[in-house]
Amino acid sequence: MIGYLGYWLIAANLIAFIQMVRDKRFAERGLQRIPESTLLFWAFLGGAFGTVAAARLVRHKTRKQPFATWMLIWLWLQIILLLLWAFGLLEPLVASVLARIALPA
Repeated sequence: MIGYLGYWLIAANLIAFIQMVRDKRFAERGLQRIPESTLLFWAFLGGAFGTVAAARLVRHKTRKQPFATWMLIWLWLQIILLLLWAFGLLEPLVASVLARIALPA
């Protein structure tokens, strides 16, 4: 499971990074842009670090609101989830929530 999660995070961040850089290049050339919803979707799927890194590196969408705020929200949420998972606190928390919402048989 750890390997799959690592591979997914690497892929999602790489895709998010490339999409942000491509959107910057498209903007510079006056071409059709990548929708913000697509960029934020990749951030949501685990690519928040790649999205933020590309935004800072190529100076793209760093002041665009609410886009920049959502980028940072997804980044911090993913950092918190990864820390909870790394310290073994995420699984008991998820199990507790699922036990509370499970319907009685």
